[in-house]
Amino acid sequence: MVTAPVPGSATGLGTGPGTGPHFRHDEEGTPAAAWSRALADHPLPDLDLADLEAAGLGRLVVVGAHPDDETLGAGGLVHLAGRAGWDVLVVSATAGEGSHPTSPTHDPGALSARRRGELERAAALLAPGAEVVCLGHPDGGLVDLEEELVAAIVDAVGDAGEHTLLAAPWRHDGHPDHEAVGRAAAVAARRTDARLVEYPVWMWHWGTAQDVPWPDARGVRLDAGAWEAKRAAVAAHASQVAPLSDRPGDEVLLGRALLAHFDRDVEVVLEPAAPAGDDALDRVHRDRDDPWDVDGWYERRKRAITLASLPREHYGHALEVGCSVGALAVDLAARCDDLLALDSSEAAVEAARTRLAGTDHVVVRRAEVPAQWPAGRFDLVSVSEVGYFLSPHSLAELVLRAWESLAPEGHLLLCHWRHDLVGWPLDGPAVHDAFLAGGARVLAEHHDPDFVLHVLGRAS
Repeated sequence: MVTAPVPGSATGLGTGPGTGPHFRHDEEGTPAAAWSRALADHPLPDLDLADLEAAGLGRLVVVGAHPDDETLGAGGLVHLAGRAGWDVLVVSATAGEGSHPTSPTHDPGALSARRRGELERAAALLAPGAEVVCLGHPDGGLVDLEEELVAAIVDAVGDAGEHTLLAAPWRHDGHPDHEAVGRAAAVAARRTDARLVEYPVWMWHWGTAQDVPWPDARGVRLDAGAWEAKRAAVAAHASQVAPLSDRPGDEVLLGRALLAHFDRDVEVVLEPAAPAGDDALDRVHRDRDDPWDVDGWYERRKRAITLASLPREHYGHALEVGCSVGALAVDLAARCDDLLALDSSEAAVEAARTRLAGTDHVVVRRAEVPAQWPAGRFDLVSVSEVGYFLSPHSLAELVLRAWESLAPEGHLLLCHWRHDLVGWPLDGPAVHDAFLAGGARVLAEHHDPDFVLHVLGRAS
């Protein structure tokens, strides 16, 4: 929960000059009594595990920036989930080795080992069967590691996203590490279909009632057993709730006034109404003119095999989903009367339009598929190197849309890299299996060490 002072911030903790609240853990903050009054004035709908189970959930992944975040913000939730028989995974991005930067008795290595042990003991008190993972990223340095955090959280959720409740620090908590983990978790939830809730930690110290997005707030009600388990888990983080020694630099970090914010019979979590944005693919195209090396031998050979696999020499209306910079679109344009090429990246769309300039029967458009699926019927639908950049739910919707928009005698072209993608839960073979699951007619098939290709038609 507490790290070394943030560079450039005279107040120690906070998000840095001009970007958010500035505060210190040892300064007087909002009294717990003020929050009790605010909660009384804003009755919260319950986040009830029985309701979540009825919706198909049965797994909890709790992510924190530092050991103790999980206990302070969501310890009661962890206990209730474990007691209900849910699989529980607790992930800490750092070992919290920066909590006492001037300690005369504990260097960062000793603090890291101690806080890892405290994390494991606290998790065992909350949910005895919980799995605990510490990623070991540098305390205070998570802002520069968000892509790595997204990948780790996606891996933690795995292919069980639709059955997973993902709890992470609030994206506006005021601490850069907390906010980085929160942003990463929000992206991971989008990619995996996990249900996301965010728990405030530092907001209770610096914030007031007007800082809370009350429409998003939910209450996790703690019975006596959950409350006591949480208190015991808080005490297990002894390096934070008690002095390391009586020497300067070893002072207690989480005093009574701070801990009072978390000692109540309800935990407040925030459930954002809209999914997080995910600009990873747009950044790839902004950062590099040719991110996939489309003029290299691998891509040229793959396109040649793709085009040779099409059963017809010419098609009427064609749709390409995920056109990127337009290399395949150039080739498809020569095989059809008109082509609509789509991509979610504005940078990719601009590059494709430049590549296809002067090709009057090709339209390149930005669209988020499957939500922004185009109207009409197509004689050829191409889904190439894009299916694994969708969540499992979105892929299922894409499969449905593609078949619905295919003309009766149309062809569906699929081509995807075979290897695992870091940061996404799907791979190429899984994408093709989703399209094949409905009993499609296989017209052409190619299995390469690096990619898999299918041309499909409607089942007879």
